[in-house]
This record gives sequence, structure tokens and C-alpha cells, in this order.
Amino acid sequence: MSTTYAFQARQHRPAMLYQRVHVESQVGGDATPHRLTAMLFDGALESMNRAKGALLARDVQTKGNAIGRAINIIDGGLRAALDPRAGGQLAADLHGLYGYILTRLTQANVNNDVAAIDECIGLLQPIREAWQAIAPSPQVAN
Repeated sequence: MSTTYAFQARQHRPAMLYQRVHVESQVGGDATPHRLTAMLFDGALESMNRAKGALLARDVQTKGNAIGRAINIIDGGLRAALDPRAGGQLAADLHGLYGYILTRLTQANVNNDVAAIDECIGLLQPIREAWQAIAPSPQVAN
């Protein structure tokens, strides 16, 4: 694979991952990789909150679907997009954290554990906020 192709593939990776995990939202054709990643965070958090509500309402099917969606977004989107060569220790730390969140979500699903879902939300929310804080400034048209 050529260097140019590898760079282009990596650059479009969030868009491909976003499609693969089926995060339902309308995306403009000009969405940046940063925006697409933010949407993955939002989709995972929204799914965890939906799972929590369904668990409290004793809606087992919705809970399972929502937790499954959150797992898919985190594993197939956020975790899969990490680049250990470019991200170094930060990418390794996030990979481990995402793995822990996946384990806790699975436990929450099996044990109907609201506290585990809350823990996962509490772990992912600050990362989402940090990601939002580093959003690139919009370009001003001349």
C-alpha cells in the first residue's frame, strides 16, 4: 500500500467506522473526522443512558439493544480508531480504558446493574468533553 493511500485511508477511518457501527444521526457531507468521532462519543453516551432508563423501566429488550449498541460504538468505533503508532501511550491508555468500559457494560447487561452503567458514563463523559475542548476552530470564509 502506498504511503499516500495509507494516509488517506487513515484520514477517512472515522467516517468508515461511523458507518460500520450504525450510529443513527444525520451527518453532513462536510463532517470532519473530529466531528465524526464526537458523534461516536455522543452515540455511545446516548445508548448508555437509554440502557439505564430501560433497565429502570424493566424493559429487558431495549436495555440489551442499547447496551449492545454502546458496545459496538466503543469497540468498533472509538477503540478501533486508535492509532498506537501515532498515539503512543495515550492510545494505549485509551485502549485499556475502552476495554474496561466494554467489560463493565457486559456485566451491567448480564447483572442488570445500573451502577455499572453509571460508572461507564462517568468514565466516557470526561473523554468526550476533552475531545470537544480540542475541536478545531471553524474556518472563516473570505
